[in-house]
Amino acid sequence: MNLKARITEDMKSALKAKETARLGAIRLLLAAIKQREVDERIQLDNAQVIAVIEKMLKQRKDSITQYEAAKRQDLADAEKFEVGVLMAYMPQAMSADEMVAIVAKAVVDSGAKAPVDMGKVMALVKPQIAGRADMGEVSKLVKAKLSGA
Repeated sequence: MNLKARITEDMKSALKAKETARLGAIRLLLAAIKQREVDERIQLDNAQVIAVIEKMLKQRKDSITQYEAAKRQDLADAEKFEVGVLMAYMPQAMSADEMVAIVAKAVVDSGAKAPVDMGKVMALVKPQIAGRADMGEVSKLVKAKLSGA
């Protein structure tokens, strides 16, 4: 079953179970997926759906930070709940060792020698780890590898 179909099935089960908070989060996700499909006139595959989820997760995490800074714990808790719902659709996280191995291989494959070549390395790394690791952390790894290499 593809990811979009799984999300739709989860929406139906949340509706039947009268889980309003979960249903709302899933509907937001489906709306974002549908919006992207309409805008680009395509059917999203699993990788593209994961990209939509990643974007939504980033937005939620930014909102949580801002709500907590403004002492609005009620709103922060609602965003945290949505993060939990969205995380259920993400692939299993990649271990640090796997990440280091992929970055090292990409550095060798791209022939990168200096931090200037970071874009070449990231172009090779991103498709392999999309949705399975924080790209900020990967970027730091690549930068460290190119600075020390």
